[in-house]
Amino acid sequence: MPPIHFGRRYIRTRRFMKLRVDAKSFSIATALLIAALALALYGLMSGTMSLSIHEVFSAFSGDAAKMTRTVVIEWRLPRVIAAIVFGAGLSVSGAIFQSITRNPLGSPDIIGFTSGSYTGALIAMLMVGSTSFIGIAGGALIGGFATAVLIYLLAFRKGTHGFRLIIVGVAASTILSSLNAVLLLRSKAEVALTAAAWGVGSLNGISWSQSTPAMLAVILFLLFAAMSGRSLRAMELGDDAAKAHGINVERSRILLILIAVVLTAAPTAVMGPVSFIALAAPQIALRLTKSAQSFGPVAMMGAFLMLASDLVAQRIVPGTILPVGVVTLSLGGLYLVGVLFRQARRAS
Repeated sequence: MPPIHFGRRYIRTRRFMKLRVDAKSFSIATALLIAALALALYGLMSGTMSLSIHEVFSAFSGDAAKMTRTVVIEWRLPRVIAAIVFGAGLSVSGAIFQSITRNPLGSPDIIGFTSGSYTGALIAMLMVGSTSFIGIAGGALIGGFATAVLIYLLAFRKGTHGFRLIIVGVAASTILSSLNAVLLLRSKAEVALTAAAWGVGSLNGISWSQSTPAMLAVILFLLFAAMSGRSLRAMELGDDAAKAHGINVERSRILLILIAVVLTAAPTAVMGPVSFIALAAPQIALRLTKSAQSFGPVAMMGAFLMLASDLVAQRIVPGTILPVGVVTLSLGGLYLVGVLFRQARRAS
């Protein structure tokens, strides 16, 4: 008997393990991966010291001059890899929150987790007096997790519902933003300037020693997110439908929130809060694939947008390298206006 198709094609493999992958999602994820790799190569070639493709590959093989190898391997490659990995992590984090809340505005940017990480970093810099990377990153991680726990507890009432999580998160984000402003105003000018610059979100000057632990954490929790995909897809149908599929809804929700918080807090601890990626990348991937959230296209879309935004930030003002957060914040504002306008039209 021939298989029944419901309007979508799937790729199946049975040689090493049984996999069933949506063909359109796979093709879009592959195209985004190729585009991200092309941007990565361009990022390794371009800059104050322009390099050819041959020089870039020579730096990897060890045949290039010492200066060329330093520029490619030590200066540009950490920035490019961090943009790809952190962009993928933020995007998947946004997809998880949007699926849990069943709302396109349910991203860590909107519901307070990013603000909590920034508050933790500000406390470490301005009140504790820490200027080391470990101290600031530790403060950002603690702030992000503390905010997540607080929002979850405040939103919990015989379970956690998406709309209540968003409302509590928006309120917490507003309070934390006010607290951040107070901390900056009460600190010394030079320290406040450094803290404010960190708060924009930047990949400038990032190194292997700074980014490697956070990148490993993001990659690990991306794997955890992929393994939790079945529970997330079932929960998108509603709590009752998820329970009918044998899903422990509240336990799965806590686990998914933990994964999403790590995917937000780890990049934020290294580069500061970067807006827009977690908000928009999942929705753009969803519109391209026309299917339920698939983490492959979502991760690749986030990686592509982060890398593209960073390249624009490096070149939009001649002679000045802007923080990537400036570009993503501008794009995010336009995207947020578009989402609100579309929802208003739909409601009317």
